Amino acid sequence: MSDAEREHVVSLLNKAVGRGMLTLDEFTTRTDTALGAVTRADLNAVLLDLPGMVNNELAHARTELKNTMGTTVRKGHWIVPSELVIRNTLGSTNLDFTAADVPPVVTVDLDVSLGSVKLLLPAGSSVDVNAVEITAGELKDKVHNAVGNPHFQLRGAVRGGTVVIKRKR
Repeated sequence: MSDAEREHVVSLLNKAVGRGMLTLDEFTTRTDTALGAVTRADLNAVLLDLPGMVNNELAHARTELKNTMGTTVRKGHWIVPSELVIRNTLGSTNLDFTAADVPPVVTVDLDVSLGSVKLLLPAGSSVDVNAVEITAGELKDKVHNAVGNPHFQLRGAVRGGTVVIKRKR
């Protein structure tokens, strides 16, 4: 569990106070619990009784998008998991994160063969592509920013395919 996950839960608790769902004493107690959490179960415990206050990062920890000779698109409001696996063979995957509910850190595992992946990141975000292996393909990182929030960590393999990472103009 990362400090970013703890901070995300604290921000949700802050929203709960603003909506009148928690008193300041409850907020203090739950924030202390969240900051000292060791497991995700400990972290989720401070949110369970708050309607509408779901820690989407923890609820949807991993999602796999499979695509063979087709097109996968995510745009508009969607919930981004903390771990996203993209398996793309001879197809295209287009993910627009600009209006999505994005956790502080997103790990994207790539398994791309002769396909294309386009990632449109929100303003202020960062990306690390150092763990991506390219074989007879191309990776175009138009963000070139290693520090920012949310942070996207890309890893995996691209064989004969293309990955384009950019921000909305």
